[in-house]
Amino acid sequence: MIPCYVPMLPIDLDAVTDAEQRCHGFPWTRGNFADSLAAGYGAWLAREEAHMTGYAVMMRAPDEAHLLNITILPDLQRKGRGSALLRHLFDQARTWGATRMLLEVRPGNASGLALYRRHDFSEIGRRRDYYPAGAGREDAIVMARAL
Repeated sequence: MIPCYVPMLPIDLDAVTDAEQRCHGFPWTRGNFADSLAAGYGAWLAREEAHMTGYAVMMRAPDEAHLLNITILPDLQRKGRGSALLRHLFDQARTWGATRMLLEVRPGNASGLALYRRHDFSEIGRRRDYYPAGAGREDAIVMARAL
């Protein structure tokens, strides 16, 4: 199947929030997604035929794009869809004039780290106590990649 990427709309928020709940131990809320849309962040659904396979949210900043959320539905992971969605985001960020993409990732997110490293992201720092975790807070690895 060839994926297509369409803008996320308010009508999509229930489906995205349901998927987010299934995919993440500390999921974004419907309000997080709604606020991102209201703020004008880039947000896309990945679709194959009529089915959502994933989604992403990215914030625009001067000369940079900040990837806030990228998710592929669990039963569809490890089949190249994350890489394809990430390449779409690179292209979109370039159209914004971004020369670099930033993101944060949990140190325990082995599949996320592997995906980002495969796409030439490098660690540039850490954010202490950035993420909620089962036993308090967890640091974030800050990564960047030139576009």
